[in-house]
Amino acid sequence: MSDTRAIDVRGISYSYGNLLAVDDISFSVEPGEILGFLGPNGAGKSTTIKMLTGQVDPKSGSITVLGYDAIKSRAEMQSRIGVCFEEKNLYLNMTAAENLRFFASLFNIADFDPEALLRRVDLVDKSGTHTKGLSKGMRQRLMMARSLVNRPDVLVLDEPTDGLDPVSSRAIRRIIREEADRGAAVILTTHDMEEADKLSDRVAFINEGKIATLDTPENLKLAYGKRSVKVRSRDGDQISEQTVALDGPEAGEELKEAVASPGLMTIHTEEATLENIFIQLTGRGLE
Repeated sequence: MSDTRAIDVRGISYSYGNLLAVDDISFSVEPGEILGFLGPNGAGKSTTIKMLTGQVDPKSGSITVLGYDAIKSRAEMQSRIGVCFEEKNLYLNMTAAENLRFFASLFNIADFDPEALLRRVDLVDKSGTHTKGLSKGMRQRLMMARSLVNRPDVLVLDEPTDGLDPVSSRAIRRIIREEADRGAAVILTTHDMEEADKLSDRVAFINEGKIATLDTPENLKLAYGKRSVKVRSRDGDQISEQTVALDGPEAGEELKEAVASPGLMTIHTEEATLENIFIQLTGRGLE
């Protein structure tokens, strides 16, 4: 394994009875990198997360996290990672601060101050509030704070913003970017392609247990998208729309002529979305 890789996955598979949930997949993640792991429900994302975090052992293949074998050195590996699951497993009768203190005690962290983490997730005013009294968005932000208690070098996030309001989603996205900037390797599983596009350095499309492709969002858009510009103009009460192909031999002149219209309204590049590319590659959508 390269010394720089935070995560190195080689040929892992997992089955539930006769159902092959993850089928011989390989990938790696560098420190400071956000890898978006994208696919519809049932594609194999959560099973992969369970193997990465030591909840289940792969039926075949190997996983190395921060130099530790995920099976042979599970405890050492788990002490260095942070996990935020889609399913919230907080202690409802504890306050927000008590939840964080209890989790810190599992890592033997002395002199732990929950207020600093609660401030990061905009919950410092809820420090003494019992978790059962927090909204769904607040609980998810508390889950995010809990995943950061041990200042992890690898952060594994399973649908961290699913179903949240825009304010809570924005707060969690900000923290994900801050952690990557700090140097943590981040795996983000989601079926929200727009979120993945904004956050991910690279994305892996997973479908029916296999990785269909793995590349940067920009490279995927260039490979599968259209290089064209859509120009909208107004002439009196009539609105016209013209598409200029940027790869054509006369692209420069055509674009110059299109934007010279005195009734020019808007100019937009036509760029493929990750969702459209996913459909092209797999023949299915994300729902």
